[in-house]
Amino acid sequence: MGKGTAHSLPRFIFSLRPFVEHLVRTSHFPRPSTFARALSSSLTAPPPLKDQQDPYALLKQDPIEICSNLWVKAFSSPPTTTFPNLTGFLSKFDLWVLAYQRCCAHVTGTFPPRNAVHSHVLHDLLSLRNAVVKGNYAWNKKTHQFIRSPNDRPSTEVVSKRKLQAMLESDEPCFQDRIVQEVLLMIIEPVFEARFSPKAHGFRPGRNAHTVIRTIRSNFAGYLWFLKGDVSEVFENVDGNVVMGCLEQAVRDRKILGLVKSALRAPNRIQSSDGDEQWPRKKKKKKVSKKKKILNDKEAKPDPYWLRTFFNFAPEEAAKVPCYGNCGILSPLLSNVCLNELDQVMEEKIVEFFRPSETDSIWKNSINDGCHNPAWPEFVPASGDEKTRKMDYIRYGGHFLIGIRGPREDAVDMRKQIIEFCERRFGLRLDNAKLEIEHITRGIQFLDHIICRRVIHPTLRYTATGGNVVSEKGVGTLLSVTASLQQCIRQFRRLAFVKGDKDPEPLPCTPMLYSSQAHTNSQMNKLLETMADWYRYADNRKKVVGFCAYVIRSSLAKLYAARYRLKSRAKVYSIATRDLSRPLRESSNNSAPEYSDLLRMGLVDAIEGVRFSHMSLIPSCDYSPFPRNWVPDHERLLRDYIRLEDPKFFCALHRSIKKDGLSLPQDEISELLWHFKSVGVRNYLLKEKRKQKHDVVDIRGT
Repeated sequence: MGKGTAHSLPRFIFSLRPFVEHLVRTSHFPRPSTFARALSSSLTAPPPLKDQQDPYALLKQDPIEICSNLWVKAFSSPPTTTFPNLTGFLSKFDLWVLAYQRCCAHVTGTFPPRNAVHSHVLHDLLSLRNAVVKGNYAWNKKTHQFIRSPNDRPSTEVVSKRKLQAMLESDEPCFQDRIVQEVLLMIIEPVFEARFSPKAHGFRPGRNAHTVIRTIRSNFAGYLWFLKGDVSEVFENVDGNVVMGCLEQAVRDRKILGLVKSALRAPNRIQSSDGDEQWPRKKKKKKVSKKKKILNDKEAKPDPYWLRTFFNFAPEEAAKVPCYGNCGILSPLLSNVCLNELDQVMEEKIVEFFRPSETDSIWKNSINDGCHNPAWPEFVPASGDEKTRKMDYIRYGGHFLIGIRGPREDAVDMRKQIIEFCERRFGLRLDNAKLEIEHITRGIQFLDHIICRRVIHPTLRYTATGGNVVSEKGVGTLLSVTASLQQCIRQFRRLAFVKGDKDPEPLPCTPMLYSSQAHTNSQMNKLLETMADWYRYADNRKKVVGFCAYVIRSSLAKLYAARYRLKSRAKVYSIATRDLSRPLRESSNNSAPEYSDLLRMGLVDAIEGVRFSHMSLIPSCDYSPFPRNWVPDHERLLRDYIRLEDPKFFCALHRSIKKDGLSLPQDEISELLWHFKSVGVRNYLLKEKRKQKHDVVDIRGT
């Protein structure tokens, strides 16, 4: 090598250094010093490969319109129709964006607008959609997440083995799993809502516990024997093949069925750091001192105290929520899909069981016949020994109620048939304790309400022949639906509001010890208002809400006596009055400023009085009539829309309107527009004529 070459070599190396540094910065391989950090971060949240598609180009339709079209298609099809191709809805990116918005609302407490979703989130969401459509998605993979929760902070620190194991063993579901569940729910729910029985009210839109109570009051009058059943084991011990068999009766799409089938696999396995799947091990929890949790800016706030307390008042029939494997929010729908077969069987048995009697006062001709006043449906007039045999059925979640008008042997036979059906179809072995037979005179507790009857003797007045007004004493039974006061006491005792059974003694509300008087009263007022609405259709609404108000008010009085050192409840009532609306302060702290001065300066909140301090302030029971064949508003609107979409029905309706001499709103609007245009044209012509006359006068004058 020559001398010139030796001198040119360092120059070449120096010129090569920027290129090498640029190569290192742009290379996909991590530096040796950061390799462990990159490996640990890839275990927690690996960056998904970005798809080449533009997510903004895929946002073409309104997701609400897509869902509405699916609902209309499901309700306009016959009940036996199957849906073999739903992958097209699964591929629509607009539904995935809507599912992400709903999941963000669940996690953060705020529903983000569509235009506020960032570009990188849309790319991640598109990667998740493509993985699901192509069949590459796996449930509960916490180490391979396509999209992260908005509350998760990106971390570049090395994840320890203990922290990684805790993350894998945690019961908290993946955020991306919930997005997939939301999309499946939007697709499958309308398909089965059109097939579900109107007798089922649990976990369905537009139906709740209040509709169950109102239906019982309207349709269950006159029944002597009641069969109360509990099939909530379907929520836990049902075989996955049974769920898939019920699902395949309406959905034949392989992609949808494959996703649901893979989600039904339980118990869930976890994946260790070396790639092997292991069963989660339960470790003994160490007692750790609780620290106050500081919420993030985007993290949803926990439910307030009054709402958590009211949720703890949930009745037994509504306390258990189904959970199948990794199905999450899809589980309640799948449980209704399974129990819908029981509903259909019971509807057939209701028709078979009906045997009318001409000597009975009601249900003489048809199963829906009733000669009593629909505004007072709980009254059933008495009749002879021969009564119409009739049966009715209603279900809320995993609990159902059957009313039977007939001998007890019919109720025993019906229980036997239900036990055989559940064992044959669902593999559940039910005993007599799960299916209790009770007489109406003993009272039947359902949804924390007691169903019983009262014999009354009303005075019947009618006009006889000749114009004479005749008054006669009648006899009949009145269906009574009352709130269970004993169950209310048990719930208060479980929540440490009272102690004792026969004569419960209120206890101080210690969870609100460090809250202000205004905040405490406000929280308890919301609880009382919600409980008053829960017992809205109970005959003894005033009594049970008055008892709840007494317990809450006494509990707060004891709390204030301890907080402000006033020794007794009587002292608290003497200062703050009966509704605890006046401000309290410690007797030793006389130097504190007056509450009125602080309120005027805006330094304190106004104190609300505790609601329902007098019985006259409690609303009465709501006895508004409930239609026998009631359907929710959204289903009624769907049926009306589908009928109007039919050209034959629309033409017949238009002919009937013209025949009766009625006018359509469209015709009236057209007539108004025509008059407006004609008057406008006339005014324009008049203005033109006046202008021409004015010009002629000006020319002659000049």
